[in-house]
Amino acid sequence: MSIKIDGNQLTLDEFYRIAKKKTRVELSTQAVPKIRAARQVVEKFMKSDKAYYGINTGFGALAAKKIDNKDLIELQKNLIESHTAGVGEFLPDDIVRGIILLRANVLAKGNSGVRLKLIQPLLDMLNHNILPFIPSKGSVGASGDLVPLAHLAYTLIGRGEVQFRGKKIKSSAAFKAAGLSPVRLREKEGLALINGTQVMTSIGIFNLLDAEKLIKIADIAGAITFEAQLGDPSPFYDEIQHARPYEGQIKTGRNILKLIKNSPLWISHQGEKKVQDAYSIRCIPQVHGAIRDTLSHVRKTLEIEVNSATENPLIFPEKKMILSGGNFHGEPVAFVMDFLSIVITELGNMSERRIDRLVNPCSNMGLPPFLIQNDGLNSGFMIAHITATSLTSENRTLAHPSSVDNIPTSANQEDHVSMGTIGARTAREIIQNVKYILAIELIVGLQALDFYEMRTSKILEKIKAQVRQKVPFLEKDSRLDLYFKEIVDMIDNDSLLNIVKDLQ
Repeated sequence: MSIKIDGNQLTLDEFYRIAKKKTRVELSTQAVPKIRAARQVVEKFMKSDKAYYGINTGFGALAAKKIDNKDLIELQKNLIESHTAGVGEFLPDDIVRGIILLRANVLAKGNSGVRLKLIQPLLDMLNHNILPFIPSKGSVGASGDLVPLAHLAYTLIGRGEVQFRGKKIKSSAAFKAAGLSPVRLREKEGLALINGTQVMTSIGIFNLLDAEKLIKIADIAGAITFEAQLGDPSPFYDEIQHARPYEGQIKTGRNILKLIKNSPLWISHQGEKKVQDAYSIRCIPQVHGAIRDTLSHVRKTLEIEVNSATENPLIFPEKKMILSGGNFHGEPVAFVMDFLSIVITELGNMSERRIDRLVNPCSNMGLPPFLIQNDGLNSGFMIAHITATSLTSENRTLAHPSSVDNIPTSANQEDHVSMGTIGARTAREIIQNVKYILAIELIVGLQALDFYEMRTSKILEKIKAQVRQKVPFLEKDSRLDLYFKEIVDMIDNDSLLNIVKDLQ
């Protein structure tokens, strides 16, 4: 069943289904009248002697240059040619599909002044899985993602190369093989294709969806470490959370209690071992909870962004107005990508501290040093902790906010930019690092649990059984990186979260 877009109602779930699962997408018939009305405004204003940015003028610092009517179509083509200047590794397929979808959705909103003939080919590219090669680097996040979006527009007009049916071929050949034709740009249409925040937003949505998984995985890992540390459950009780009633904190406390419910292990040792646990365990509700609340803000921002008109100028057909503004500026997305980097880095920081408590003979509750028998001959999980430490340190460097940097461009006409796409790419790298940190905590925590005679809760025993299908209890030293990758795969394919679907 296809999903219809109109520029106003696309959800993040629909985005995922189209971008990742390749669900078919169509233009809603409700969007057509406004699209046509906006185009009529553009065509009417083109007959005027007045300068309208990007329609009959140059771009950026060249906005004061009036362009002759006979050159307006060439102006749009030249715009795409000049902006196709990205470098770096190409973005992955799902993100590219997300970019195409978001750009089509923006045009469907009816504030761009383009023809219907420009929108349908974008949807055709999605439905035939014709994917441009979009470099990851080159955007400053205002005027939107000009450079990477130009690489999309370049293929739409039949230039450059695309991935199609498993091969890298010329875009014109891919369109022909699919029974389609490249687009011939008209007035304003080149600008409408590249002026917006769709690259940072597509990356950002996938970042958010991964982060929303990771916070739940972190609760699971934290609960396992709590058990291995013979912890006191009182920090997770509702009474404490409601005394400081942040929504994320309340959810986290309940998650941990659900994960350790009726565990014979913690029930057996209450009041015997310690008065209080270390902060990395006792303060899980406060830290994981604050991360949850930040993710809620990130989600709200991205839900607004996917259905927003993010270019310049904007057409308002009801009032027959063309207005120049700054909706292309990526600051809202830039900020939340930086927030995301900071809080996911902190998620990794907390996990690394718990890993240390598990392997360190000074804090691992009398278990073998580095959780291996015959230590000395065997190093156990000593180096697993070093890997986690390396990733944690790297994240602290990466988490420096991209949005606080600014280098003016376009001869100082564009004198403040967001760097939002850099922030989105950085957050993506941090998230990947934290997947491995949490994978290490899960492996190390379960190794620790296997030294106890008592079992843990039913849910955590199911988690352990799932992990043990790929990662055995280590009797002696063994290569570890392959085991880390197995757990990361379980995080990505939801095989762990499917065991505990009701975590908040």
